[in-house]
Amino acid sequence: MSRSKIYSGIAVMLCIQLSVLAQTTQKLSLDKATVFIRGAELTSTAKITLAKGENEFVFTNVAGDINNQSIAVSASNGAVVESVTFQNNYTNTDNESPKIKELKDSIAQVEVRKQPLNNKVAAINELIAILQNNRKVGGNNTGLSVAEMQKMLDMVGSKLESYLMQKDKAESEIKKLSQRIVALTKQLNEEQKRGYQPGGQLLVRFYSKEATTSNITISYVVQNAGWVPVYDVWVGNTCVPATFYYKANIYQNCGVKWNNVHLTLSTDDAQQGLQAPILTPQYLSFYRQQPQVTMYGNQTGEDVFTTETYTSGTYAVAQPKAKQSTVNEYVKTYTSGVSTRFDIELPYTIPSDGQQHLVAVKIYEMAATYQYYSAPKADDDAFLLARITDWEDMNLLPGKTSIFYEGTYVGHGAIDPKNITDTLNVSLGRDKKIVVKRERDKSYRSVKMIGSNVREEYAYNITVRNTRKETITILVNDQLPISNDKEIVIEDIQIDGASYNETTGILVWPLTLKGNESKTIKFGYTLKYPKGKTIQ
Repeated sequence: MSRSKIYSGIAVMLCIQLSVLAQTTQKLSLDKATVFIRGAELTSTAKITLAKGENEFVFTNVAGDINNQSIAVSASNGAVVESVTFQNNYTNTDNESPKIKELKDSIAQVEVRKQPLNNKVAAINELIAILQNNRKVGGNNTGLSVAEMQKMLDMVGSKLESYLMQKDKAESEIKKLSQRIVALTKQLNEEQKRGYQPGGQLLVRFYSKEATTSNITISYVVQNAGWVPVYDVWVGNTCVPATFYYKANIYQNCGVKWNNVHLTLSTDDAQQGLQAPILTPQYLSFYRQQPQVTMYGNQTGEDVFTTETYTSGTYAVAQPKAKQSTVNEYVKTYTSGVSTRFDIELPYTIPSDGQQHLVAVKIYEMAATYQYYSAPKADDDAFLLARITDWEDMNLLPGKTSIFYEGTYVGHGAIDPKNITDTLNVSLGRDKKIVVKRERDKSYRSVKMIGSNVREEYAYNITVRNTRKETITILVNDQLPISNDKEIVIEDIQIDGASYNETTGILVWPLTLKGNESKTIKFGYTLKYPKGKTIQ
């Protein structure tokens, strides 16, 4: 072999040896989670020791549904990040669902209880076999007297009966435990079908001019996470301000446990596109009928938040102020042009189970005006409303509310800031001490034929009684019909001083009632329409 070929072979071997770097496995410390309405950005850190030249690290405790384009790795002390590769880690059981771990542990515990019983049954079977063999031997031994033979048979029978009873009892326990294992196994199989996200790992290659240590920061965005706002409204009585608890239901199923992490809640949506829309030319043409095509498949739509709305006047209230409390001391709010962030300094632990975990965000103490409201045509009860203005500074999002009045849960509702005008109305529930009754006044009920027309009179009485000791104000709502046909005429309208919206037909009476005082509202109208026709 020539010298040039030997040198060439050595060079190839050297290149192969240099290309295979020793990998160092290191667990990342998850420090921070910025949770969006959909998605989350996770930030982890580690301190590593680098040799001179190239170094390759496998970082564990990494989420499994990473958006690869979002991965960012930084290193201190002059270390250079050469490449980053993500891969799922299906063999790491550290990131298993807590429910799966619980079920596996339960199955193992039942198996431990079952094993001694299996051993006991096996031992009893051996003893029974020995007794049965001794009985045969005794039967063949003619040297025994009748008394001795009977004594031996009694002993064998007594022992055999005892062993059989112990065996039956042990087998009954084994059967129960086996059934328990079957049930737990079925539950485990169902849990494993829920699409639990496995964890992942990052393969990162660094270059360093000299041996050193470096602080590493790794961040990335995951999809299987988010938060949903929920609110608690507490009102002690109508003489004190309302307390508004801003909370968040946080969920994540990204394959790694958020253990004592620093949380930031953002109103941004990480899964919503950032590209501004561009309009394209809209061309006109004559319509040509197309063949009808029947489509099959699932039709999906967006979730819609519903709100309860109340008709009432406008009242001014004080600016909401953050209540000085333990929670508020650890939460800072940052508002930019397009989003709001709640930076929570308290550490939280959120398991990777896809379940919602409640986190306190902010507490506001707000001055409010309290107003009773009733629409007896639809419901005879009176409702107490807390009316709040200047709510915009609370950075509300669409969410469900739980209402507490005088220390008692009274019901739930929903808030959608898009449908709130100047006042946020929160219903505190029904007040049975305000009695409202609506009746048709029969003395004014008549139907007359005048010429070619029918005249039909309607009159109603609404009685409101305040059985409380204190004075209250209440808005009573009713309505007059609206005609969509010129042949149907509404005339002789009597509204007893109500404010009247001719477009909607809504009538509103603001009433003030002292303790144990009653007031009656009277209103009515006449319908005129052609004979022989029926009004719907």
